[in-house]
Amino acid sequence: MVPLRRRRGFVNLSPSYASSLSIFDGRFLVSDQASGTVGGASTDTLSPGLVLLMAIATGVAVANIYYAQPLLDTLARSFDVPTHTAGFIVTVTQLGYATGLMFLVPLGDLMERRRLVVTVSLCTSVALVAAALAPSVALFAAASLAIGVTAVVAQILVPFAAHLAPDHLRGRVVGRVMSGLLLGILLARTVSGVLSDAFGWRSVFWLAAVVMLVQAAVLARMLPRDPVRERLSYTALLASVLHLIRDEPVLRRRIVYGAIVFACFSALWTSLPFLLARPPYNFGDGIIGGFGLFGIAGALCASFAGHLHDRGHSRLATGLFLATLLVSFVIMGLWSDSVWVIVAGVVLLDIGVQGTQILNQSAIYALRPEARSRITTAYMTFYFAGGAAGSAGAAYAFGVAGWVGVAGLGVALPVLALLYWLTERRVLVAG
Repeated sequence: MVPLRRRRGFVNLSPSYASSLSIFDGRFLVSDQASGTVGGASTDTLSPGLVLLMAIATGVAVANIYYAQPLLDTLARSFDVPTHTAGFIVTVTQLGYATGLMFLVPLGDLMERRRLVVTVSLCTSVALVAAALAPSVALFAAASLAIGVTAVVAQILVPFAAHLAPDHLRGRVVGRVMSGLLLGILLARTVSGVLSDAFGWRSVFWLAAVVMLVQAAVLARMLPRDPVRERLSYTALLASVLHLIRDEPVLRRRIVYGAIVFACFSALWTSLPFLLARPPYNFGDGIIGGFGLFGIAGALCASFAGHLHDRGHSRLATGLFLATLLVSFVIMGLWSDSVWVIVAGVVLLDIGVQGTQILNQSAIYALRPEARSRITTAYMTFYFAGGAAGSAGAAYAFGVAGWVGVAGLGVALPVLALLYWLTERRVLVAG
């Protein structure tokens, strides 16, 4: 008979076994017997089922800030506002996300994460209902701000998964969870476009509100409890984010890469609906949203990028992914009247953005295990601030110079990132 050991709410198999299935508060984790700990130790390995659940949850959560993107032309007509005004809805949503990253995500180091995830998810559902009911562009923008603030539940789940993963598998676990997040970003546009064409744009936000409500209930049941690790005041917790930026050179460098690549990403997806809704394309919301499917290649490369990090190739891979971004905007700028070139550009851009993102997160999560939520705040705040700047810049560039202006912005950004990458020393790269 296999000997069992009971300790504080969960049961472990005997350490004589190389690995075991542990039951932690009714949720399943695979335990590393060398440590004999579950649910909070850095040597625990998530079960495949829990990794899948967290990947789906991050995708569903982050999708909420992208539903409006393929609908910008439709929203402009519905609210009778200029296209550049509708374009700034994306900027407002991303600024809300940056705000949530600064003030909500650090709570993951101070509060029990499962409770935090469920509470914030319920708030997202309320914000989505407000967007569905909005009678004016001002109220829709206010609801979008609230959606952005609360959608950061995705960035609470990613460091949660990294915290539960063993060191030698952390890059791959982060890559798998981020694959779900990236698929959520991409599929959000497709689902949004199809629903808008079939039932009107408000149906998108009604359905999203219901999905978030159901997800909150599932996560409340399935996520493991995560004991509080820090005993800081909220003010001290926020101040410590600045200390991390000051003390960690790898974090500072990865912040720069992240801000630039997400600026590229947001510049494309803010302006692309305007390009595709006009001659020679004249596409509707459904087809425009369908372009998100071509970015699945980026999501599929997420695990591969995590594997490159685990093998010690982070620096070289970062340069290659940044170069991929540059190529994508060059070809889309030169041949903007070819739908196949636009498709190729979308694929290359998503590969470059998502590959760089996985390498960035794998590197920063290796820094300080006790501060992963605050590291996420430091990194992702600048990441989405870069995205907000990219979307605002693209909306302005399209209004002034059309697609040529957007392509010029898209070329300049990765060139800056590559010049900065050339200054990197191998000693700075974690992993």
